[in-house]
Amino acid sequence: MIKSELVQIIADRNPHLYQRDVENIVNAILDEITETLASGNRVELRGFGAFSIKNRPPREGRNPRTGETVQVEEKWVPFFKTGKELRERLNK
Repeated sequence: MIKSELVQIIADRNPHLYQRDVENIVNAILDEITETLASGNRVELRGFGAFSIKNRPPREGRNPRTGETVQVEEKWVPFFKTGKELRERLNK
């Protein structure tokens, strides 16, 4: 599912809302999650899961074309851990 499909499904389930308003709401939620993670904090949605960030330290990697050794810089990556309710629904 892509964001536009999510917006359409929510708009269809809530005919009293305009599609542009639903799109603004979805964008606001995603922007807030992004900003919170960027500031180093965790986002927990009960029953769904938790978003956090993890550090990947610098390391040596390889260029797949040439096999040459390259240095890969340290980076922060998003991490998602499913909530208990979501895990149970997926594993009925």
